[in-house]
Amino acid sequence: MIEHWNRILAWLAEHAPATRAVLRPRYDALPELRVPIDLQLWWSVYGGTEDGRFAEILPPFYTPLGADRAFVLRDTHASKPVDASEAGSPISGFHPEWLPIAFDGTGDVLAVDLRPGVLRGCVVEWDQERNEMVKPEWTSIVEMFDQVATALETRSAVGHCFPEVNSAGELGWRTS
Repeated sequence: MIEHWNRILAWLAEHAPATRAVLRPRYDALPELRVPIDLQLWWSVYGGTEDGRFAEILPPFYTPLGADRAFVLRDTHASKPVDASEAGSPISGFHPEWLPIAFDGTGDVLAVDLRPGVLRGCVVEWDQERNEMVKPEWTSIVEMFDQVATALETRSAVGHCFPEVNSAGELGWRTS
C-alpha cells in the first residue's frame, strides 16, 4: 500500500508540485484504530491536506482525507441504522460502517466499506444528491492507489478519467 502511495507522491512532486505541496505527512501518533491494516498504514504516513485545501488526487475529483477528518465526516453523514447488508452491496443512505477516505467539496465521498462480507474493505462512492451507493469502485485501497499511480505514470485512464496538470501545477482529472 505504502509503495503505491509513494509512487503517487513521487509523480506529484515531479509533475504536479502545487498539488503535492498541500499534502501533509502525519506528524502525531495515530490512535489505535479499528480499521483494515492498509488504511492504518496509509494514515500512519498521511495527515490530510494543509488547512483542508483541495488536492484532487483520486478520480474524478476527490481529495484524500486524513484520519482525523475521516471520522468527523463519517459522524456527520451517517444516516442509516446498522443492518445485515454485506460490504459492496448497493444501498440508500450513508451507512455507519463506511469510513470516508476522500471528499469532493460538494458532499460526495469515497469511503471504505467496513460491513462484513467478501468485499469488506472495498472503496465505494456515495452520491449525496442521490443519497446512494450503487457499486464498489475498487476492491481495496491498495487496488485504488495502484490504479491511480499507474494512470499517472502512464498518462492513462482510471475508469473514465484521465490525469491532467494545469499551468499552476495542479492535478485534475478530465472525464470522457
